[in-house]
Amino acid sequence: MNLLDPNPGAKELLLGNEAIVRGALEAGVGFISCYPGTPSSEVPDTFFRLSPKGKYYFEYAPNEKVAMETAGAASLGGVPTLVTMKHVGVNVAADPMMTLAYIGTPGGLVILSADDPGCHSSQNEQDNRYYARLAGLPCFEPSTAQECKDMTREAMELSAKWEQPVMLRTTTRVNHLRGAVNFGEMKPARTRGEFKKNPGRFVPIPAVARVRHKALIANLEKIRSEIEHTSWNRSWGEGSVGVIASGVSRSYLKDVLKSHPEIQVRVLELGIAHPLPENTIKNFLSGLDKVIILEELEPILENDVRILCQKNGLEIEVIGKSDELPLWDEYSTLCVEQALMKTVGLEIKKDLLPAPDISELPGRPPNLCAGCSHRSVYMNVRKIYGDEAIYSSDIGCYTLGILPPLKAADFLLCMGSSVSSGCGMSRVVDNPVVAFIGDSTFFHSGITGLINAVYNNYDLVLVILDNRTTAMTGHQPHPGVDQSLYGGRPGNIEIEPLVRASGVNNVRKVKALNQKAVFEALEQFKKMSGVRVLIAEEPCPLYARRVMGIKRNKIAVVKESGPASLECLNTLACPSFYMEGEKVMINPDSCAGCMVCIQICDEIKPGSRS
Repeated sequence: MNLLDPNPGAKELLLGNEAIVRGALEAGVGFISCYPGTPSSEVPDTFFRLSPKGKYYFEYAPNEKVAMETAGAASLGGVPTLVTMKHVGVNVAADPMMTLAYIGTPGGLVILSADDPGCHSSQNEQDNRYYARLAGLPCFEPSTAQECKDMTREAMELSAKWEQPVMLRTTTRVNHLRGAVNFGEMKPARTRGEFKKNPGRFVPIPAVARVRHKALIANLEKIRSEIEHTSWNRSWGEGSVGVIASGVSRSYLKDVLKSHPEIQVRVLELGIAHPLPENTIKNFLSGLDKVIILEELEPILENDVRILCQKNGLEIEVIGKSDELPLWDEYSTLCVEQALMKTVGLEIKKDLLPAPDISELPGRPPNLCAGCSHRSVYMNVRKIYGDEAIYSSDIGCYTLGILPPLKAADFLLCMGSSVSSGCGMSRVVDNPVVAFIGDSTFFHSGITGLINAVYNNYDLVLVILDNRTTAMTGHQPHPGVDQSLYGGRPGNIEIEPLVRASGVNNVRKVKALNQKAVFEALEQFKKMSGVRVLIAEEPCPLYARRVMGIKRNKIAVVKESGPASLECLNTLACPSFYMEGEKVMINPDSCAGCMVCIQICDEIKPGSRS
């Protein structure tokens, strides 16, 4: 697979995210910025992997707001630009995004919002089509890998043509599907531009903003006219029942209709549903008795169609959210099939093969990896504070500290919130409050919370779990990572000087796997008041092996299984431990050699891999 192949005609099997990369390259993208987050992560990761040979500029930003601001400015300078993030990242980036919609983006700016119906890797299921309508962004919604490529290219071209930012809204299923993609011609990357000074447009003081709001609305109407004739909005089929589908629901619909030729319906596929192509929809509705709307999550398109029918006096039954088509989770071929069969009056057939009974299968909750230093820190926090403390958690691998026996997460709001929300909690309860945040999350949005904690004199213990990478989303670099590990210039930003510069006097830095050091630091902190920060350093074991080249040949071995080793298993909950009959065992293949268990249990000794 060569995504940088400049020649058209190649055909490759790509992830939806990889196809987005190819589409941006075909459009001549010159500047890409991001904050990684599943399900969007493979887009920036692919650009990063290709960057030594690519002609574009790519960077990982500390957070989505910074990514949006740098990308927006690059577009103001006339360069075709892409900024990527997951759906909740748009919340962080919303402030500059709203203004960019007003002042416009001369070079073209596409905003990838990767939504997550079903909460596969997120704290909510928010539907960012609302953001497209709130900000006034044309919104493309691909449903196949080929559309991911082609829509990305066209979105960048449309953005440059109308000098307005455009949203490319995907969902987890689209980002991670794999399909055949035909390559098109690749434009040369444009990395240099020219900024044409125009304060009356680009400096949105109130007098300018009022004018630019009207300009945005006028541009959206022009774009609406263009969308009325786009090939991404297409109709086909016959019947008195219509189906309007957007996003990945279009793929589910096609699967159902292919399997059930007895279902006769007219179909309108909306690849671009905002600005709403009103004439296209009105023409489609003509002659229908009822229409069913297929869209995951919010009834946005459904409400648009209802309003359109009311405004034009169309007496059509609009069928939207229901028991078969809920307001939550992903759709599936099955739920679309049931909704269609019910709508057209056909009998819903039972599955020929009954679903297997999985009620007796053991659960397999997510768990911290073997050798993860977070487990070591959590265990010592529990020794010192137990159930007395309230634990403020954050977004990252360490959120898995919620699980017993660690039980080190009592509440969580959003990325970087553990410091600020921990402060608020400490002010209103008598319990000690311990907040946890990772290194990448600290750079993302934890620093301002820490400054607030010092300035307003909160009583808080903050534990910064520094595993030297952005671990949960795939080991992307952040400002605290030495860039030479990735072939860049040497250097990184250390956390401890930032903490001290924020006004924190009580700072301790320890090796996270050193049980004595972690315990003593926490024990000292418990006797103190004010803001105390413990920086617990230890590379993520997967990252250490994969990127840093660190290999541990020693492993832990249970020499004599007894009450102590059983207690160690129940205290650590390390996934390398298991029971063989009445004996506690350690899997030598999965043991990471962290040696935490050896420090707390006399029945476990060092050993070597055989």
